Order: sequence, then structure tokens, then C-alpha cells
Amino acid sequence: MIKNKKAKSARDLFLSEYQGILSTHSVDVPGYPFGSVAPYCICKDGFPVILISSIAQHTKNILADPKVSLTVTEVGADDSQTVGRVTYLGDAELMDTNDSDSMERYYHYFPQSRDYHLTHDFNFYVIKPIRVRFIKGFGQIYWVEKDDFLLANPFTLDEEKQMLDHMNADHLDAIRHYCDLCTIYYKDSQLPEMVGIDSEGFNLRIGSKICRINFTEPVVTAAAVRKALVEMAKA
Repeated sequence: MIKNKKAKSARDLFLSEYQGILSTHSVDVPGYPFGSVAPYCICKDGFPVILISSIAQHTKNILADPKVSLTVTEVGADDSQTVGRVTYLGDAELMDTNDSDSMERYYHYFPQSRDYHLTHDFNFYVIKPIRVRFIKGFGQIYWVEKDDFLLANPFTLDEEKQMLDHMNADHLDAIRHYCDLCTIYYKDSQLPEMVGIDSEGFNLRIGSKICRINFTEPVVTAAAVRKALVEMAKA
């Protein structure tokens, strides 16, 4: 459980989004930053995972200098200066090819990308944090240390998958109810699917969009997840 309130707010924002601006050091124009859009999800250890092509410019930049940042902005506001922003600074590392856990979690969020790393020469990278810059709003600007920001997922991939499969197969009405409670819109042609669960909440995929719903209290067991979901279904 994250006790630092600023770190908790920064983490909530980081978990609620699913793509950001990946900034790398340009090799073609030395000394200048290079920004590109990168989808991401969070692995079991709490690090963002990205899947990028070996021929992409940002990949070439990372191979020359692994120091990167991933900037995530709260969406939906008319004035971007008034909303929260997180800049996650870290080192991008090629992910272990045996880390099937992180790969499968990524595919839950972005199923269209499955086997990209095999058929189109894409590779997974994990970004290990150095420090986090959090802007909560105008005049509310903080540094957040990595130990305050990071939180591992208490559930194994198998435990998470069992919960996801159960909810998606047997409790679609409850999932739709969660969307209604949180004003998350969907169409009958694109029904919500639960794609991730951690101690702080869960993620839904609607078409290609990822939405986040937080629990009111942290959970660390499957029984606690069930209780929290049942309470939400009754709300």
C-alpha cells in the first residue's frame, strides 16, 4: 500500500492511462530530445512495459542511450495546464525473452499486438525508474521518489487470469454496471472486457480504449477482490 499521498495520486494517474510520450535522446540530431507515442502496461514488479520495433527511431535512440522518460497526461480536460501530468524518468532495458508473465499481461491490454515481436521484429522493453515528476495541477509540482511510487502486483499471472476469465465469462452484467457507476461509455457492439487486476483496482478494455476503475481500499487476496467487486456490483 502506498502511504505517500502525492505518490498515490501520481500512481493513480499513471495507472489510469495506457499510452504516453516516450522521450529518447536522438542519435540523428545529437543533443535533442525525440518524442513518440508509446502504449504501455504495468508489469508485476510495477514497471511500465512497452513493445517497440527494432527499426523505429526511438529504439535506435534507446540502444545508443537507454535514459528515457515516459510522460502521461490526464485526458478529457479543456485546458491541459490544469490537469495532472506524470513524467516517469528511467532506464529502458530489453526485457528477458523468458518473461512470459509481462508479455501476457501486455497482450491482455493490447491483443492486436500479439506476436509482433516474432513477425515484425518488435521487442519488449521495461523502463526501470529513477525518479518521477508529478504535476497535480497549476502550482502543485512535486518530485516523487521511485520507492514511494512503485508497487508490485500481489497476484500471479495465473491468479489474475482466473479472476479475469471468471468475470468476463460469468459477470458481464456486473462489468457493465461498473461502467455505468463510473460514467464509462460503451456500445453493444463493443462491450467492456476486464483485462487487468491489481491491488488498487482493475482495467477494462472497450474496443481499443483502456479504462481504469479503482477499488475504495487496497486488496491483496483473491477473496478480497471478490468482496470488493461484489460490493461495487451492489452499489
